Order: sequence, then structure tokens, then C-alpha cells
Amino acid sequence: MGQNKIPIFLTALFITMIFMAVPETGTSTDHTNQSPSLQKGKSEQKNSYANAEITIKIIPSIKKTFGYDIYFHGKLFVHQPNIPALPGNEGFTTPERAKKVAEFVVKKIKNNEIPPTVTIEDLNKMNVLK
Repeated sequence: MGQNKIPIFLTALFITMIFMAVPETGTSTDHTNQSPSLQKGKSEQKNSYANAEITIKIIPSIKKTFGYDIYFHGKLFVHQPNIPALPGNEGFTTPERAKKVAEFVVKKIKNNEIPPTVTIEDLNKMNVLK
């Protein structure tokens, strides 16, 4: 009888650990119904990118195309040798197009949109695709 207590204890311990590891169901991560004071605190978070020293460097890519690097206080932050949101390794056809997208990404960074994603729709609006 004493030998059966150990496996039962280990089974109970294992089940307890599983329930502790599984996130609670039925809870929502949507915080739109929070009190205004909680939402206000969230919107007042400090944006460390707003006044940051951010620079752009247009870089060569494969097949005589262009990409860009974005530096944050002198350190490489984004390395984008190809067109974002599109498959393939080729960059933009002109340095001006690469610069236009890089400036768009910098604007997103300064607005605290991290990671600064670029969609095909964004590229079409900027008229930078072939």
C-alpha cells in the first residue's frame, strides 16, 4: 500500500503542473474595456524613439538594386537589402525608392511602431514597386 502513494503523488503533482502551465481559458487580452485611468497610463508610456538620432544609409543589393540600413544612435537597427513584404532577394530599382521606404520606416520607428512593418499596400501607396 505504501508503494502506491508515490505514483499517486507524482501523478497529482504532474496534473497540477499542467494546469498551472496552461493559460486560463475565457480570458481576453483585449484591454479596450479598461478603465480610462489604465488606458491613459498606457498611452503615456515614454517613446524612446521620438527624439532619437536615426540615420539612413542606402546600400547596394543584388542585380544592381538598392536596399537600406537604418541606424539608431549610430548602431545598425534595420538591415533591409531587399524589398520588404515581397518574396525574393532583389532590392528597389532606384536609390530614391529605397530612401522613400527607409524614411517611411523611420517615421514608424519615431511613432514607436516596433517592429516597423511595411506592407504591400504601403509600397503601392508610395509608388515604389515596378
